[in-house]
Amino acid sequence: MKKKHKATKAIILAAGIGRRLCPITNTTPKPLIEVGGTKMIETLLDALVKNEIENIIIVTGHLKEKFNYLTEKYNHISITFLENPYYADCNNISSLYIARDYLGDCIITDGDMIIHNPKILNPHFDASGYCSAWTEDTDEWLQTIDDEDYVLSCSRTGGHKGWQLYSISFWTNEDGTKLRRHLEKTFERDANTNIFWDDIPMFCFKEEYHLKIRRINAEDLIEIDSLYELCALDSSYLGRII
Repeated sequence: MKKKHKATKAIILAAGIGRRLCPITNTTPKPLIEVGGTKMIETLLDALVKNEIENIIIVTGHLKEKFNYLTEKYNHISITFLENPYYADCNNISSLYIARDYLGDCIITDGDMIIHNPKILNPHFDASGYCSAWTEDTDEWLQTIDDEDYVLSCSRTGGHKGWQLYSISFWTNEDGTKLRRHLEKTFERDANTNIFWDDIPMFCFKEEYHLKIRRINAEDLIEIDSLYELCALDSSYLGRII
């Protein structure tokens, strides 16, 4: 069956300080940390290009000037930088708020992940929702789904036997318009600045979205959340953090 929607652009959230990876992130933004000789954000950009998504919006904040080299290295695609002035005091809802004009027919992703399987970024999709992998046990956000892969519920604290949410999502034009409106209400008018942007469709306005997971395998990507995980992937960091 033909997919109904196609992402024409990607929004990459890369503004955070990355405190859990200090002291490395004192001088290097987390998405620009090299793992095995390649910067994390470059695995993401390469995967997007392979899927012919060449309109990229990157939201920066912490050490924003470090990202400037990307326009030269990826001069065959369109990269737009947006500065998030709230990054030091607010959660990542502030970054998507800054990028709200670009919502719709898009992929939203964090910049601090390593992509092993570019196919998970295929731009064609049926409905808005997140890349999700089956897990037996997790303390990350865990979804339950129906027989057609639509999300029934989500737990912020994890659990057993369900679909773990990963920070790559796809948004139709209709849902992008709703997401923009909800971002403006939550961040701007309600001044609720310390939540994840994902709280909006998953919890705050759950009844207004009909989300569907994209099934992936846990091995398709890596999200690094601690120095321990970084060192396990690249032992060259051991000497730098002791």
